[in-house]
Amino acid sequence: MLIIDAHLDMAMNAVEWNRDYTCSVQELREREIEKNLTDKRDRGKGTVSLPELRKGKIGLVVATQLARVTERGSAFDGWYSPAQAWAMTQAQLAWYQAMTDLGEMVQITDYEGLTKHLELWQNASIPDETKPVGFILSLEGADSLVNLSYLEKAYGYGLRALGPAWYGPGRYASGTATTDGLTAAGKDLLREMDALGMILDATHLTDKGFDEALAIYKGTIWASHHNCRTLVPHQRQLSDEQILRLAERGAVIGGALDAWMMAPGFLQRQSDPKEFGVTMDKLVDHWDHICQLTGNSLHVAFGTDLDGMFGREQSPYDLDTISDLQKYQDLLRNRGYSTTDIENIFHKNWLRLLTNTWK
Repeated sequence: MLIIDAHLDMAMNAVEWNRDYTCSVQELREREIEKNLTDKRDRGKGTVSLPELRKGKIGLVVATQLARVTERGSAFDGWYSPAQAWAMTQAQLAWYQAMTDLGEMVQITDYEGLTKHLELWQNASIPDETKPVGFILSLEGADSLVNLSYLEKAYGYGLRALGPAWYGPGRYASGTATTDGLTAAGKDLLREMDALGMILDATHLTDKGFDEALAIYKGTIWASHHNCRTLVPHQRQLSDEQILRLAERGAVIGGALDAWMMAPGFLQRQSDPKEFGVTMDKLVDHWDHICQLTGNSLHVAFGTDLDGMFGREQSPYDLDTISDLQKYQDLLRNRGYSTTDIENIFHKNWLRLLTNTWK
């Protein structure tokens, strides 16, 4: 069954982790182990590559650009100026463009392109391993936009979704682990995005920023990679009230496979998923909570965040690579979900949102 994954940091891995995503996951792991790399905690433990996406029939993804700006003395890593952060996002863009030139990926920016790409992936006479992986470009954290004129530049090269916040304080919005909301520039940014018909990603907004964003933004909203605060208490997660407000706006929430977002008490970069019983089925708990809350299966989907600065050491312990997402067909059936529900979660919910936005 076709899968759409609404959050993968592919270019970050290619450029900053030096991962050749045209290789198999096994080759990527072996290369990092052979070199005894220790600069990143997830070396030798990656889960994503283009061959694995095709193997898992994950034919369309939302792929990010991201580069944070940090002040001197900040606890968060990042670039020291917006110009430097912008330059990093352009390096990431260049990688996506190279993948497109090589036929490995294809950028989707409108309804016509979306329809054409879906027809290709639904054509069973063409082997999946020969098909390009489609990507919709999203900016995670808006710090790299030097000023508002850069939003139009980015829209020009195909940026179609944007989340103003990431971790820590930001130039346009405060994010995870903070309490402030949108800055004045952030409120102007949302208005400019609205005028361009972009998708607002509510992920990483603080509670204050969430309220401000929903009051200002009139267009399409999604939460690309979020789980439930009721099950795992943390500001990074969505509260029941936020879930219902997103559902009222027709939004879709992508379930994340980062273990610290799946089990209460799990400590980022410290805990062991096996000790906390973090299996793939834990994500179904979060999906089911949202489905019971909203009364249907129309607001949940995949937004895995796999290889999002973590690997197998912070993923469900029964997941080897991203191709294992197909196992959710059985996991959902075992929980009483129908074929229609599974299709909604695998791809139809994201397709409906994109069609309503672009058509």
